[in-house]
Amino acid sequence: MSDMAVTTSGAPVPSRGALIGARLKAARLDRELTLAALAAATGISASTISRLESGKRQPNLELLIPLSATLEVTIDELVSDAAVPDPRVRPRLSKRWGAEVEMLSREGSAMQTVRMVLHRRDEEPELRSHEGFEWLYVLDGRLRLRLGEHDIVLKPGEAAEFATRVPHWLGSADDRPVEIIGIFSRDGERIHVRAQTEPDRRAGR
Repeated sequence: MSDMAVTTSGAPVPSRGALIGARLKAARLDRELTLAALAAATGISASTISRLESGKRQPNLELLIPLSATLEVTIDELVSDAAVPDPRVRPRLSKRWGAEVEMLSREGSAMQTVRMVLHRRDEEPELRSHEGFEWLYVLDGRLRLRLGEHDIVLKPGEAAEFATRVPHWLGSADDRPVEIIGIFSRDGERIHVRAQTEPDRRAGR
């Protein structure tokens, strides 16, 4: 007979080991570490970590201490019975098109939030379209938004939202960088944030 508990609705409740394993995996993915990279950093084999994450191996302090230290989480965060996970997001900073791109949401979220700093481009904007949706908010500077037939300049405190199937482009409206917060649907995030760039491509989209 299984010793797994059930809720009043009859749904199974994950074991303590499975809950800890899920938290370990979430922390590893949040830091963009592979099993091999985490194994190298902790001295724990990748197969052992995989079994911990899947709940097939019971965790102990000998394993949790190096894992928690490397993943920068406390043991209490891993073993607590609280159902609410740590809500903090650790931003990931990179550069695309010569611009700063800081991811502000968790990997795999349905909507991705980014902070971007874009610069002026001298060449004529190349409008692009794709599936998805975008919401933009200007923090500093002046943002030039080309959207279909519209050519708009947004100032700090102003926002815009649009379906990305309409051809569009973003960049600085003058010689100063422009800092924005953007929220993209997954399709928009894949194209705007993760797409490989041409070697001589400058900031702006």
